[in-house]
Amino acid sequence: MTARGIFRSSDGGYRALWRILAFLGLVSLVGGAITLVLSPFASAADRFTGVENTLDTFGLTIALIIAHVLMLKKVEHRPWSYVWLDRIAARPGLLGFGAVLGAAPIAIASLVLIVLGWLAVQPSAPGSWLAAALKMTLVLGVAAVGEELFSRGYMLAAMADGMGMRAAVVVSSLAFGLVHLGNPGVTAQPVILVTLGGFQLAAVLLATRSLYASTAAHLAWNWVMAVPLHIEVSGIPVPHPGYKTVDAGPDWATGGPWGPEGGAFAAVGIIAVIGYLYFRGTRTPLT
Repeated sequence: MTARGIFRSSDGGYRALWRILAFLGLVSLVGGAITLVLSPFASAADRFTGVENTLDTFGLTIALIIAHVLMLKKVEHRPWSYVWLDRIAARPGLLGFGAVLGAAPIAIASLVLIVLGWLAVQPSAPGSWLAAALKMTLVLGVAAVGEELFSRGYMLAAMADGMGMRAAVVVSSLAFGLVHLGNPGVTAQPVILVTLGGFQLAAVLLATRSLYASTAAHLAWNWVMAVPLHIEVSGIPVPHPGYKTVDAGPDWATGGPWGPEGGAFAAVGIIAVIGYLYFRGTRTPLT
């Protein structure tokens, strides 16, 4: 292979690895600058939302948006459809479809656990349910946008160029699980479940050809746990004015301190969604 061949593919464009590294470099640069600007307000933001590292989440999401704009519009001159963010992908029906596919599995799993007595609803300090709900919806929405842009946006598209979509989905889903290793209460089981959740969100993306739809699914999944249930989201505590849902059963089923998304019932729901979308068919070629 020539020196040129190391950097460029047969079509003359840069290879996926270098494009991904350039993208990550942009995210790091922009994210670092945003963090410097926002850091004086970090404590106040955490107190306002009741969630730790709120501005870190906002800053990373903004950096990812900017990196997408720069790579697609200034560097590679690609359309938004390359990352499934074109106008057609934003149709309300697709967003609603994604939201249902995200909310249903975790809602049903949690309801079953409550009926079995393995999740228990207990009173907690009074407060405004609506205010907490609005704040959590904002935080979860920004986080869902950021995680989807990182896991199933430009880098997934670039990886698919280099290794095919099947392999790219496997790699991105494994990475999606591994980035949660730093969350509170993490064990092997919830990481496996989050990885499986990555495959679920990728299936939504491929079935709809819409990153908006996979973002809606991601948000809906987390929203069900945080807002109506007042239970941890991926091990992260959330505000719980008036009541909270606590673990009262075996960890293999409830997810323990991670929350119900780390339990076996959630796994059944995820697999059901993946199976439904597989047999329904996808709109994005897998090769």
